[in-house]
Amino acid sequence: MFEVTHLFEARHGGYHNYRVPSILCSPNGVILATVEARRGGGGDWDGNDVLLRRSLDGGVTWQEPQCVASCDDYGPGPISNFVLIADRNSGTVHALYCHNYARLFYLHSDDDGATFSAPREITDSMDAFRSHYAWRVIATGPGHGIQLENGRLVVPVWLSTGEGTEFGSGKLGHRPSIVASIYSDDQGATWQCGETVAYHGEQVRNPSETIPVQLSNGRVLFNVRSESPENRRLIVTSPDGAHDWRMEKWDETLLEPVCMASILKLSQQSAQGTNYIVFVNPDNLENELVRPGGNLAHDRKRLTVKLSPDDCETWTHSRIIEAGPSGYSDLAQAEDGAVLCIYEDGMVDRMTDTRYASVARFDLDWITGGKVG
Repeated sequence: MFEVTHLFEARHGGYHNYRVPSILCSPNGVILATVEARRGGGGDWDGNDVLLRRSLDGGVTWQEPQCVASCDDYGPGPISNFVLIADRNSGTVHALYCHNYARLFYLHSDDDGATFSAPREITDSMDAFRSHYAWRVIATGPGHGIQLENGRLVVPVWLSTGEGTEFGSGKLGHRPSIVASIYSDDQGATWQCGETVAYHGEQVRNPSETIPVQLSNGRVLFNVRSESPENRRLIVTSPDGAHDWRMEKWDETLLEPVCMASILKLSQQSAQGTNYIVFVNPDNLENELVRPGGNLAHDRKRLTVKLSPDDCETWTHSRIIEAGPSGYSDLAQAEDGAVLCIYEDGMVDRMTDTRYASVARFDLDWITGGKVG
């Protein structure tokens, strides 16, 4: 099974384009898909809204878009990096996001995304980071956060001192940067700063957008985007998703074109007795669509899903979702076992001017060609 649905299209609906998607299956089986609906020229610093579409049938059909956060309510600057977390204990859907890469907000839904609470600013919760890192830029995720087996909610964040400007925009830059986590042990009522990730002598260049998964031994794995010359995804782990981060390796199988990726633990178990884990990103290091030395390190194309039967130690199967231009992505699993990948699909006139936000719906047999082991 493999099906693709275009949820949003650039230059339609009153917006320039739609970027940075996220997707989640709520505790009651409703699929929630969000995008940054960007105004102006579609850049990171343009004003934008966060739009959401819901599916009540596992991602087959979708309701009309609804706005869940608008930059008109916050003043100049974008609403960005909308992160969803499903709380299996309470049934709540938690959400965190940023305004102008400087303020952090929290809201939640108790009816599977039909409505959301009023937003609550939690920027002060990030003050602990300033004791050792003078951040001026902060961003959650993007993608989905996770709930650990003990109920803790974990969201990766990246922070920057904002030196220089961002691609001539006059805005604070996103480099240099570091990665950390924030977490809640009281179902989103309060949020705490975890430790920043240390690399123990390894030279890691500008780590940023990070994706989380809890392994079968309880450890939390962060799969990290960076601009390091290794051109591979960076793997770090923590016993609790907040402290004692340990660098594990550069994953030689996972190419790093310098782009957001996604990772997800599935409900199905492998022959090794662990849950399958899927990973998706643009699997290439080519420069056919972007010029060397430009704003992007490599092309964003050939979006590929990989499957691990052994807690990300090996990736035994691989399948291309979209061979052409394709960028940021996020993963969820429907109640019927189908895997859902929302992704930036195609381009209009440049790599970051996304034509569609699309959802691919597929199963394990499609990934493996019917050879699941």
